[in-house]
Amino acid sequence: MIKIIEKHPVITLSVVVLLMLLIQLDVPNVTIMEARNFITAREMVNNNNWLLTTMNGEARYQKPPLPTWFTAISGLLFGINSLFALRLPGALMVLFTGLFGYFLSLKLNLSKTQSLQNSLILVTSFYIFAIINEAPWDIFTHGFMLAGLYFLFRFFEEKESLWKNAVISAFFIGLSFMSKGPVSLYAVFLPFIISYGFIFRFKKFKPKIIPFISFIILFLLIGLWWFVYVRMADPQAFLEITTKETGNWSSYNIKPFYYYWSFFTQSGLWTIPALIGLFYPYLIKKVQNKKAYKFTFWWTIIALILLSLIPEKKARYLVPVLIPLALNTGFYIEYLIQSFSKLKSKKETIPVYFNFGLIATLSIALPVVLYFLLKDNLQNFIINYVATSVVTLIIGLLIFKYLFQKKMKHVFYFSIFFMMSILTFGLPLSKSINKNKEYKSINTLHQFEVKNNISTYSIGEIAPEFLWQYNGYLKNIYKNEELTVPSDSNFGILVMAEDIETVKSKLSNNYTLTLIETFNINFGAKSKERLIRHLYLVSKK
Repeated sequence: MIKIIEKHPVITLSVVVLLMLLIQLDVPNVTIMEARNFITAREMVNNNNWLLTTMNGEARYQKPPLPTWFTAISGLLFGINSLFALRLPGALMVLFTGLFGYFLSLKLNLSKTQSLQNSLILVTSFYIFAIINEAPWDIFTHGFMLAGLYFLFRFFEEKESLWKNAVISAFFIGLSFMSKGPVSLYAVFLPFIISYGFIFRFKKFKPKIIPFISFIILFLLIGLWWFVYVRMADPQAFLEITTKETGNWSSYNIKPFYYYWSFFTQSGLWTIPALIGLFYPYLIKKVQNKKAYKFTFWWTIIALILLSLIPEKKARYLVPVLIPLALNTGFYIEYLIQSFSKLKSKKETIPVYFNFGLIATLSIALPVVLYFLLKDNLQNFIINYVATSVVTLIIGLLIFKYLFQKKMKHVFYFSIFFMMSILTFGLPLSKSINKNKEYKSINTLHQFEVKNNISTYSIGEIAPEFLWQYNGYLKNIYKNEELTVPSDSNFGILVMAEDIETVKSKLSNNYTLTLIETFNINFGAKSKERLIRHLYLVSKK
């Protein structure tokens, strides 16, 4: 089986990603970032505003529109309110990223097998696949950038097809810019260039100067045209949004310089191998392709340093580091596959037994853990529970078997199977664990509005998750502590608990407020106040 897997790396990678992500693509709940992006895509389709993007009918220029275009087109093809349709482009971008991780590994003169292992580590790193749910546009900008860097690497290394590689690289890097602005240019491109210059040098670069300058001009034209268009078409809104976004880099979600130092944990399954792969003095003596290892090592470290310099920090911003980290981790995995059966030192074997033994233990224990977590909901998910339990139990036993036989290649691939099985069979079980019993969707609000012939407004900015479920506009009439009362004799308002008394005091002289419903769209038992709104019917006295 392993020979077949390694013989067809592109097919293998495609099957792994499709099974991991596509089968249960519509299962995870919509997150705040997804809601924003999906609403923008929906309004793009419904209102035909493909260039001047909006959310809740108001300008939303925080992000360039390329991923939204892909999402909107997928929505047009398969249903604009279908989570599967709207998430499909992001899932396919994970595969796209994995494929170019494979192609770049080959260009680093790594074997076909190690290149496959690198790409599998990449697509199964936690935040690489999880990012399509938490911040789906990130995978577009970094995936396109990786493709651009593959062709840029060829441009630097090869004597032939200079213009072809320069143009294709500029095209993909331009698409990266059109996905999330300069984020990936700073976090992926810049550390790549610095690392390349440090390790490979820019040899015989003189004949490449003109194509390289053309490359820069072309990717800037591709990446910047939308910003120029919006700046001219809607200058006031564009400047306000740009000023606020730029200010966030230095004033919002500020964390210390060392906040990202645990970055390797974001690789999830590969946490310990990723950490050991960064022990440069140790691994540089073990790897065969020392130049390639030095390149991925410094690419990872420089990316980490550059991201650490920015005051605003979030865990998901580490995705650019996970790309070179996956390639770097592959060197350690390849070393284990080649040499683990011969290792005698406990300093080298204990971390391996611990890491993969832990995966095997979790795999075997999962059926029992799920049984107690599901409790009364077990019967509703019995098929998924049985499938997950049987598959993970078998995988856990096989990992233990091959681990003690020191067959690390088998251990590696069955670890991949473990991750696949969790997402393929087990993901629906998350719907029944720690479920909020007071959950109440806002999608019934339209019926109430039609029945009473009223419009509903928001007191304060409405959470994007509410807007996504509502599928309409909820205008904010309470800004800067000033209430703009609608002219309607009857209307509805959605208000948070903390604002109820304030709003009542402003309306009580002329209006009667009647509590109609409380919408609570917290899926989990842990409640967030921003996902709770009280619906009041406001009537003139």
